[in-house]
Amino acid sequence: MPRQPKPADISRIPGALRLYQVSSTITGVFLLLLCIEMVIKYGFGHEIELGGAQGFLALVPTDTVAAVNLSTGILIAHGWFYVLYLFADFRLWSLMRWPFWRFVLIALGGVVPTLSFIVEVPVARTVKRFLAENAEETAAIAEKAQAQA
Repeated sequence: MPRQPKPADISRIPGALRLYQVSSTITGVFLLLLCIEMVIKYGFGHEIELGGAQGFLALVPTDTVAAVNLSTGILIAHGWFYVLYLFADFRLWSLMRWPFWRFVLIALGGVVPTLSFIVEVPVARTVKRFLAENAEETAAIAEKAQAQA
């Protein structure tokens, strides 16, 4: 029988799910931008320059960027959003008490293009189904917490 979330943690699950869904979308978008940037850089030998002599947004030959290097910015932003995505993944995984393979599968969503969009749907559906099935228990826990406050 699979392990169930602890009753005390059920009230934290909706917030963890929202953080996971938002970070999943942002990380997925930046990963797609990063893939496009890598094709431009290594396939065509150009980088994306922001606010340079060529105009507001321009493709310039690699290593000739004189203004803001948007290619590097995309790389850095994706890296930091992936850290947030891993945190959100770990938080949801630990609250739901899922097996480790599920954590790894969700974590791969930030490094395999489009996987974060694909994995997010069944993960959210599973969590929402669990919350709906345990709505009465969640309400009782919330009432008890308010009574103690």
